[in-house]
Amino acid sequence: MEHIDVAVIGGGQSGLAAAHSLLAQGLRPVVLEASERTAGSWPRYYDSLTLFSPARYSSLPGLTFGGDPDRYPHRDEVVAYLGRYAERLDADIRTGRRVTSVRAVGEGFELDLAGGRTLDARAVVAATGGFGRPNRPALPGLETFIGTVLHVSQYRAPGPFAGQRVVVVGAGNSAVQVAAELAEVARVSLASRAPVRWFPQRLFGRDLHFWLTATGLDAAPLARFQQRPASMAVIDDGRYRAALAAGLPDRRPVFTRVDGPSVTWAGGAAEDVDAIILATGYLPDLGYLAPLGALDAAGRPRHRDGASLAHPCLAYVGLEWQRSLSSASLRGVGRDARRAAGRLARTLCRP
Repeated sequence: MEHIDVAVIGGGQSGLAAAHSLLAQGLRPVVLEASERTAGSWPRYYDSLTLFSPARYSSLPGLTFGGDPDRYPHRDEVVAYLGRYAERLDADIRTGRRVTSVRAVGEGFELDLAGGRTLDARAVVAATGGFGRPNRPALPGLETFIGTVLHVSQYRAPGPFAGQRVVVVGAGNSAVQVAAELAEVARVSLASRAPVRWFPQRLFGRDLHFWLTATGLDAAPLARFQQRPASMAVIDDGRYRAALAAGLPDRRPVFTRVDGPSVTWAGGAAEDVDAIILATGYLPDLGYLAPLGALDAAGRPRHRDGASLAHPCLAYVGLEWQRSLSSASLRGVGRDARRAAGRLARTLCRP
């Protein structure tokens, strides 16, 4: 059995940031990434996706994004940036290594990998983030729908839906963006339980992220004092709010049920639709930690500020609302990674 210092599970932005911080602490991380590239979930997002934060606020520790610092990088730019970051990082990064379970053995861990291999580690950083598993809410009758049902993680571009009747379920950034671009080629309704809430991209001539940084709100440990809001405000430069005001897409409460080809709206009217797209967010995919007793009954990690409450040598990096509102973002994950690496270094070096 191979013995390693720190196993970092996940090779996307969270795992790379964790590896950088662990190296700075003198530890020797091994990054285990299930896919064949170090880009996390980014390659799977829809084609038109751009960051909400300008490039100047969207870098991991040790490597700036490059180019115009005020532009909003495209998905493919983020994928390329993460590739450059991995190449420059002096860490042992192993792709095609899916961790299936982690067990506590003595003061350390044993990790089972797909294919039958087992590793021994002194510490583990769970860095698969908060977007590993599509959230598919229970909608009455959805299983009977004879049209197309997609989670937004499966959506790429509006072309295949041209001329169709489409319902996008959700009220967050992805829901609004996808519904608006679909409305250019299809008849679209944006349906949700909660109303869409808005926040301006720019305030007093500056991007929102300037103010979040200047006030310290971006890094504030808000998770200590309140739970993550059920829905986050849509960051908008004005175009999406204008699109909804124009009915492109139209906005309505979520349907009450699905029956074969149709949805039934709150007023009782039934309407045939061609496709339902669930832009209903993601959940962390941390089932590999179940043998540790590190998760609650709902599969959520039991932690405080990323430090596991189940084991002193288990840490998390990249969870939504892990410590701050930016914990799961390129701009914020480095802060949490530094904290996690520092704690692990102190624990592992303790006499």
